[in-house]
Amino acid sequence: MLEKGFSNPTERVVRLKNMILHARPYVESERAVLATNAYKENEHLPAIMRRAKVVEKIFNELPVTIRPDELIVGAVTINPRSTEICPEFSYDWVEKEFNTMEHRVADPFIIPKKTADELHEAFKYWPGKTTSSLAASYMSDGTKESMASGVFTVGNYFFGGVGHVSVDYGKILKIGFRGIINDVTRALENLDRREPGYIKKEQFYNAVIISYQAAINFAHRYAQEATRLAQLESNPARKRELEQIAQNCTRVPENGASTFWEACQTFWFLQSMLQIESSGHSISPGRFDQYMYPHLAADKSISKEFAQELVDCCWIKLNDINKTRDEISAQAFAGYAVFQNLCVGGQTEDGRDATNPLTYMCMEATAHVRLPQPSFSIRVWQGTPDEFLFRACELVRMGLGVPAMYNDEVIIPALQNRGVSLHDARDYCIIGCVEPQAPHRTEGWHDAAFFNVAKVLEITLNNGRAGNKQLGPVTGEMTQYTGIDDFFSAFKKQMAHFVHQLVEACNSVDIAHGERCPLPFLSALVDDCIGRGKSLQEGGAIYNFTGPQAFGIADTGDSVYAIQKQVFEDRKLTLNELKSALDANFGHAVGGTPDAAAGKSSLGEQEIHEMVKRIIETHGALDAAAIKAEVYRQLASNTAAPAGNGSRFEEIRHILENTPCFGNDIDEVDLVARQCALIYCQEVEKYTNPRGGQFQAGIYPVSANVLFGKDVAALPDGRMAKEPLADGVSPRQGKDTKGPTAAANSVAKLDHFIASNGTLYNQKFLPSSLAGEQGLRHFSGLVRNYFDKKGMHVQFNVIDRKTLVEAQNNPQQHQDLVVRVAGYSAQFVVLAKEVQDDIISRTEQQF
Repeated sequence: MLEKGFSNPTERVVRLKNMILHARPYVESERAVLATNAYKENEHLPAIMRRAKVVEKIFNELPVTIRPDELIVGAVTINPRSTEICPEFSYDWVEKEFNTMEHRVADPFIIPKKTADELHEAFKYWPGKTTSSLAASYMSDGTKESMASGVFTVGNYFFGGVGHVSVDYGKILKIGFRGIINDVTRALENLDRREPGYIKKEQFYNAVIISYQAAINFAHRYAQEATRLAQLESNPARKRELEQIAQNCTRVPENGASTFWEACQTFWFLQSMLQIESSGHSISPGRFDQYMYPHLAADKSISKEFAQELVDCCWIKLNDINKTRDEISAQAFAGYAVFQNLCVGGQTEDGRDATNPLTYMCMEATAHVRLPQPSFSIRVWQGTPDEFLFRACELVRMGLGVPAMYNDEVIIPALQNRGVSLHDARDYCIIGCVEPQAPHRTEGWHDAAFFNVAKVLEITLNNGRAGNKQLGPVTGEMTQYTGIDDFFSAFKKQMAHFVHQLVEACNSVDIAHGERCPLPFLSALVDDCIGRGKSLQEGGAIYNFTGPQAFGIADTGDSVYAIQKQVFEDRKLTLNELKSALDANFGHAVGGTPDAAAGKSSLGEQEIHEMVKRIIETHGALDAAAIKAEVYRQLASNTAAPAGNGSRFEEIRHILENTPCFGNDIDEVDLVARQCALIYCQEVEKYTNPRGGQFQAGIYPVSANVLFGKDVAALPDGRMAKEPLADGVSPRQGKDTKGPTAAANSVAKLDHFIASNGTLYNQKFLPSSLAGEQGLRHFSGLVRNYFDKKGMHVQFNVIDRKTLVEAQNNPQQHQDLVVRVAGYSAQFVVLAKEVQDDIISRTEQQF
C-alpha cells in the first residue's frame, strides 16, 4: 500500500487551531511606543547602540502573554494573530489608514481608538527619521517615476524590515544565548585596538551583549508568568504543565536545550524574538528536521505522541505571527502572508539523504494543523526515497497547497555558480516564497523588488513611453520594426535602463537600513557577523546577495512570439494594425465605470486605488497637487475606443489569442519565453550591492501579478489592459491546454540555473485525477520527470473550481479552506476577490 493517510490531531491542537482560525487581527501599539521612547532616550548613541537599547526596552517591557492550552509560550502580541507596528521603518501609511484598515479589501486589521491615539502620539517623533525617508532621499526622480508607473517597486523593504533570513537555530539549541554572549565577550577581548575599525566593532559587540541579556530576561519573564498562572490553576494537569513551562523558560534559551520540549520552546522563543526586533517577514525556520532531530533522538523519556503534539504546537505558534502592510502592498501579499518557510528532506552537507523520523512528523503536523503557516517545503534529489515523495504527494492531495517541492539537482549548482561552497550549497533551505540560500550564512535580500517585465514590453512597443510619458530611452517605434530582432534590440535597451533604476532603488533602501537600522540580535545568529565585528546590514554575512524578482514572463514570451508569427512569418497582421488595436485595447474601454464605455470621463474604484498607489510610491505620502494632476491624467485616458474599428480589433485579438502559447511543450514558443527571461536575469546579475554582494534574479510574483497587471496596457498576446498577468514561471491562465506534463516540460525549458533567487511554478489539479494509488504514482512521476528536466520548483493546488466558487460566495462556511496563492498558502476566504478570481481561473489539469 502506497497510501498511508494521516492521523488526527489531539483535542488541544484542535482548540489552539480554532483560536487562530477565528481570531480577528488587531493592530497593537505597545512595541511602537516602547521603540519610540527608546529612540528618544538614546539620541546621543550611534545607530547600532540605539538599536540595542530599543531591543532591550522591548524585551524588558513588552506585555507577557500565555494563552490557554499552550505548551509552547511566547507572543509578539496580546491578541492572537495580531500585529505590532515598527515606526522606525515607516509609519505615515498606518496613520492614513486608522479609519479604513478594518474595512479594506485585502488583509483588514482592527485598530481600536485607544491604539490609534497611542500610535498617533508616537508617530510625532518620526518625520525624517525612518529608513524609508532616508532611502527616498537617495533615489533619483526618474527612479521614483518608474516605480509610480508600475515598472517595479521596492516597497517590501522600503516600508518595513528586511527579514528573509534563516538563522543558526542549531547553535542556540546547543549553547544558548549565554553561549552567544560568551563568544562575543571573547571577540571583544581579542580586538586589536590599533586597527581603524576597532571603534565600530566594539560598539557592535556591546550592542549584541545588551540585546542578548535582554532576550534572556524576556524568557525569564515568561517563567515568572507561568509560575503565577500555575499558582492560580485549579486543574491539576494544567498546573503541572504550567510548572514545567516555567522550568523550561528558566533554562532556555539562556542555555542549550536538554529535552525535546526545551528544544521546541527554544525554537519558538528565537522565532518570535526575531519578529519583535524588526518588522521583516520571511523569517524562515529552514531545515527544522535537521537541527531539531538530534534533540528528539536524545530525549529517551518523551513519547512519540507527545513529541508530535509539541511539533503541532510549534506549527500553531507560527500562525500567531502576523503583519500589516499599506493597502496597496496588502493586495500584493494578500492573505496575511508572513512566509515562514520550513523545509525538510534533501541532502546532508556531505551529500547523503537527509530524511529522518522528524521529517515525517513535520508532514504529520502540517496535516494536523491545516493552516497557512509554516510555508512547508520539501527538497527532492535523485536519492530521495520513494516513500518520502509518496508521503509528500499524499499531503498535497489534501488540498492545502503544501508542500512546495524544490529540486536539489538545480538549486545546488545554481548556488555554487554564485560563489557558495558545495558544503554550504548542499545545506540550502528555502526563504519566504521560493528563494534558496545557505542558512545562517547569508544576507540574501530576497524579494528585494517586484519587476514587471510585461510593463517593459509595453514601454518597448511604445518607443520608451508609458502612456504619454517618456519613461524609458527612445528605441524606435514598433511600426518601424523590420523583423523580430529589431524588437529584441529595443527590449534589451529598455531592460538595461529600468534594471539600472531598479538597482538604484534597491541599493538606496539597502544603504538606509545599514545606516539607520542595523539589527544586533539578528546579526549574532548569522555567520560571520561576530567574526567580522559588523552587523548583517553592513555586510557581516559570509554570502551577500540582492534578489529582485520578475513576473510577466509568459505574457512577454507569448506576446513576442505572436508578433514574430502573425506579423513577420504568417503576415496575418501589419505592425500598424497591431499598434492601433493595442492602443484601442482591442476596442474595449479601459477600466472606469460603465460611463467610460459610453465615452464619458469618470473614475472607478480601481482607478482610484491605482492613483493612490502611484502617488504614495512617488511622494512617500498623499500629496494634494499630485492628486489633482493624477485625476486629470486618469480622466483624460478613460475614453472609449475609436468608433468604427471594433470588429477588426476583435478579429485581430482573435488571431493573437489563437497563436500557440507557452505551456504546451512547443519549442519555438517556449524558447522565446526563455530568451525574454534571460534578458532580465543577465541584466540583473551585472550589478553589486552596498554589502559587497551580487544581484541575482528570481522569477516569482507573490500575488503581484494581479495587482501590477493593472498597470499594464493591452498586449500582443491578446490580453486586454489591466488584466492579471501570468504568475511566476507558470503559463498564462487557461493557455496550457496539452496536459500537466506538456506544461511542466515548457516551464523546464527556462534557464532555472541563472534565476538563482528562485522560480515559482504553480499547477492546479482536479482532486479526482490524483485519487487512489494510481493517481499517487502519476503525481509523483510528474514531479520526478519535471525535476529530471531541470525544473527548479513546483507547487500544487488540488481543488475544483466549484469548491472555490462556493467558498467565494459563502465564506463563513469555508473558513478553513487553505489554497496556494503563489509562494505561500493562505485562507481562501480572506483573499481579495481579484486574487480569488486569479486562482479560480488557473488551468485545471488532469492526467
